[in-house]
Amino acid sequence: MSDALSTGPAWHHDTALIDTGAQLGADTKVWHFSHVCGGARIGAGCSLGQNVFVGNDVVIGDRVKIQNNVSVYDAVRLEDDVFCGPSMVFTNVYNPRAAVPRKAEYKPTLVRQGATLGANCTIVCGSTVGRFAFVGAGSVVNRDVPDYALVVGVPARRIGWMSEHGERLELPARGEGEATCPATGQKYRLQGQTVRREA
Repeated sequence: MSDALSTGPAWHHDTALIDTGAQLGADTKVWHFSHVCGGARIGAGCSLGQNVFVGNDVVIGDRVKIQNNVSVYDAVRLEDDVFCGPSMVFTNVYNPRAAVPRKAEYKPTLVRQGATLGANCTIVCGSTVGRFAFVGAGSVVNRDVPDYALVVGVPARRIGWMSEHGERLELPARGEGEATCPATGQKYRLQGQTVRREA
């Protein structure tokens, strides 16, 4: 194991490259052919699948699952319990040109606690994906996504609401209403365009 892993019982496959200085929390696993740059900070209990890239200016919380073929570029922040589906895409430059250097123009992307980013979706830089939001497979997010929102399409549009357990909530598109997660019995309330879990 490299010196970067000496602070806890993290693990990486022999084919993975963990640059000196990278911080990986306890029980984090890095699988085949992945690369974690030296400035990256990754929490505990995470799983980075095959062929994952993590840039220098990246912070990843605890229990984050990053599936195969995902690149987490500089200026991306993932809070605890985020799920990144296979081959989903982050960006960090809004108007890239090969001949125009724009490293000083990176736009931050924030994915809040418990959010799910479906397979092959794209998160355009500068966006915030809210807590426990759910981005459908293949969607393109180019604006902020509210907490608990279910968004799909190109560009992504809100079509409903999701529970923290990942179940569709029977709530109106807007206005007021109450719903119960069918899996857990937890209650949620919609007011305007905001959903909150009831205590």
